[in-house]
Amino acid sequence: MAAPARRTRAEPLLWLLFSSGGVVAALFIPVLLLLFGVAIPLGWVSTPDHAHLLAVLQHPVTRVVLLGLCVLALFHWAHRFRYTLHEGLRLKRLGTLVEILCYGGAVAGSLISAYLLLWAW
Repeated sequence: MAAPARRTRAEPLLWLLFSSGGVVAALFIPVLLLLFGVAIPLGWVSTPDHAHLLAVLQHPVTRVVLLGLCVLALFHWAHRFRYTLHEGLRLKRLGTLVEILCYGGAVAGSLISAYLLLWAW
């Protein structure tokens, strides 16, 4: 008889970050891609000048929203990739290493995003 799966205290928090990251990424990333990847290059929307984009990016609320988008998308990726490695590739024996690499990568990416968006200006 197999032992029941071990649940950690952080598991509900990780599922929360996974689901919120998926929702935020599904709502905001397609809009940003449509605007900056299709509408502006094709001329459907007038191109904003450099000063206007710089003013928008220098606003603290814009930076916090972009940071939230980056952090939640990274944790969504980390959780999905962890379960892909655990269940899809059957790497359960490397569970701790996979968790450290996945969530550590998400934390490192979040810290880099925070530095670039909040302090590197």
